[in-house]
Amino acid sequence: MSAPLAPTLVSIDAATGAGPSFAEHYVKRFGDLVDIYLDAAAAAAVDADAVAYEVYSNERTCVDGGLVFGTSVLMAGLVGEEFAMTRGHQHEIVDRAEVYYCLSGAGVMLMEDASGRTVAHPMAPGDAVYVPGGWIHRSVNVGTAPLVTLFCFAADAGQDYSVIDRSHGMAMRVVTDGAGGWRLSQNPNYVDRGRGGD
Repeated sequence: MSAPLAPTLVSIDAATGAGPSFAEHYVKRFGDLVDIYLDAAAAAAVDADAVAYEVYSNERTCVDGGLVFGTSVLMAGLVGEEFAMTRGHQHEIVDRAEVYYCLSGAGVMLMEDASGRTVAHPMAPGDAVYVPGGWIHRSVNVGTAPLVTLFCFAADAGQDYSVIDRSHGMAMRVVTDGAGGWRLSQNPNYVDRGRGGD
């Protein structure tokens, strides 16, 4: 078991998501994510070294009752008709919930339950989204600036990224509506989790 953590204060830049007191930082590059987009040709045309998103967080801990908190910074852009998105995940301990609070930018929290039911909550600065346990979720940037969100979840939750891969994506995609907004579109490659996807 990890040693108990000390009380922590983190100052966060709402525009960049960075904070000098965060203990951890990692970067996902576009080359790590090309497989999550439907339009393979459009994905192949994007610079593989371009930063797709960054995550800052406190020190990970296994202490009972501990929390992981930090920021996700998702860059803007379109890949074909799809908006830039994170890989997305469900928690390894499936009943663990998560909260996201939008600090800057414009986004959508795309969520899906085990049956494929989809909920898409728009996010603007000041909006908080509660993701219940059992729901797969990913952030989507539907704006022109980075989408910066603050997140918090139970330290023991873990993250299962393969649940989306096994179903060839989520049931719905967030795409441009051609008029400056967004809409949901069915994923034609989706494999129902009740019929062999999961």
